[in-house]
Amino acid sequence: MPTEDRPKALLALGTMAHHPALARAFFTLNGHILRATTLTERQRELLVMRVAVVRKSPYEWAQHLFVARDAGLTDEEIGRIAYGPDAPFWSELEAAVLRAVDELILDGAVSSSTWHTLEAELDHRQLLDLIFTVGTYNLLAWLFNSLELGIDGDIDKLMQQYDTLFQKGR
Repeated sequence: MPTEDRPKALLALGTMAHHPALARAFFTLNGHILRATTLTERQRELLVMRVAVVRKSPYEWAQHLFVARDAGLTDEEIGRIAYGPDAPFWSELEAAVLRAVDELILDGAVSSSTWHTLEAELDHRQLLDLIFTVGTYNLLAWLFNSLELGIDGDIDKLMQQYDTLFQKGR
């Protein structure tokens, strides 16, 4: 996962610095979600970005926009995340991954039909990682939205760099 020319999440880190014991515990869990998950990077970022949409968390969306691109999601696919699992062109598994976010957040559980689709392609560890990824980023969205965190200042600069590269055909 690239760290150069990526958002530093200084507002979130600064907030967590007020409670070092909680920060250490949370960063252990989030470290697993980001670096040791059994899901693919693409699956993880579909989950995170969909949580950001459902929870209306611009901070979470902006921070993970770059991570999603690094995971191979195109700008068109990233845009489709906002339309959810019923948007065209998702594979059956990707639609189920997005639907699982909606169901977990809105209903508190994955429906049996979505679960059936997921378990046809994911093993038990991946299913647990899916649930914990949604839960982790749902928790973060609550934090970001409750504190009304603005977008970090480095995001605008990074977006300008990205737009310049994009226009040059990268």
